[in-house]
Amino acid sequence: MTKWRNRFAVDRLEGLLDEPRPGRPRTIADEDVERVITATLESTPRNATHWSTRSMAEHAGLSQTAVSRIWRAFGLAPHRQDSWKLSKDPQFIDKVRDVVGLYLNPPERAVVLCVDEKSQIQALDRTAPILPMMPGVPARASHDYVRAGTSSLYAALDLTTGKVIGSLHSRHRAVEFKKFLTTLDQQVPADLAVHVVLDNASTHKTPAIKKWLAAHPRFALHFTPTRLRHGLARAEPALVLAQPRRTLVRRAHHQEAPARHSPLRARPQRRHPQLDHHLERRPPPLRVDQDRRPDPRIHRQVLPTN
Repeated sequence: MTKWRNRFAVDRLEGLLDEPRPGRPRTIADEDVERVITATLESTPRNATHWSTRSMAEHAGLSQTAVSRIWRAFGLAPHRQDSWKLSKDPQFIDKVRDVVGLYLNPPERAVVLCVDEKSQIQALDRTAPILPMMPGVPARASHDYVRAGTSSLYAALDLTTGKVIGSLHSRHRAVEFKKFLTTLDQQVPADLAVHVVLDNASTHKTPAIKKWLAAHPRFALHFTPTRLRHGLARAEPALVLAQPRRTLVRRAHHQEAPARHSPLRARPQRRHPQLDHHLERRPPPLRVDQDRRPDPRIHRQVLPTN
C-alpha cells in the first residue's frame, strides 16, 4: 500500500496505472481493430452475402485468427441472422399483457397450459421388424418404409410442473380440438381453473368450441396477438412445442404400441436362397487389439459347397 500511496502522491491518477510488462509488444493496433469492426458492420463483400473470417482477413490484411479473436471479443457473428415480425393486431398490447401476466404471475388455484398443435406429421413404419443388436452386429432396419397417412399432434405444456399432455388425431379440425379439450378436462384436477394460451387458428373459435367452453366455465382461452408467431416464440412456450414434437410423437407411439418382439431374443436373418445354396461366407476374424470391423481391402474367401 505504501508503494501505491507514494506513486499517487507523485503522479496522481497516472501513477495508479500499471507499468508496461515485459514480453512481445502488440502487433495489432487499435486502428486495425476499429477498421475490422467498421468494415464488418457497414459493408459486405462483393461476391458474398456476409463476411467470413478468411475474407475479412484478406480484406484487412490480418490473419484469420486475429479477425476471429476481434469478432469474438466484440460479439460479432456475420453468419447468423435472426428474424422478427411486427403485429398489426389492434389489441396487441392487451393480449401481450394478458399472456405475459399469466407466465410471470399465474393465478392461484389454477393451471396455465400452453397449447399448440403440429399437423401433417407423416406416420411411417418399417416394412419389417427391426432386428435387435447383438455382440458384433448393430441393430438393423429395412431400408424402405410404409406410409400410414398423416397424423396431428396436440400438446399442452404445464408451466409449473413441466408436464406435457399430448394426443394424436388423424385429422386437424375443431372436432379433434374439442376432443383434446376433453382430455385436458379429464387429466386436470376438477378443483383447479384452467387457463389455456393458444394461437388464433380457425379451429379454436368455432361455435362448437364456444358451446363446449360455455358448458365448462373453469376453462379460459387466452389468444396470442395475430401474425406474431416469430415474435412471441421466445416468450411463449406454447409456440416452442413445435420443436420437440418428434420426441413427443416417438414417446406417445412407444407407450401405446406394444413391442413386436422381445429385445433379448434374436431372430434368424433371412437370406437369398440361391446365394446360400452356392456360396458360404466365412466369419471375419475377431481382433481384440484392433478394430473389430474387417479390413475392406482384404477379400473374403468364398468356399463352394459340396
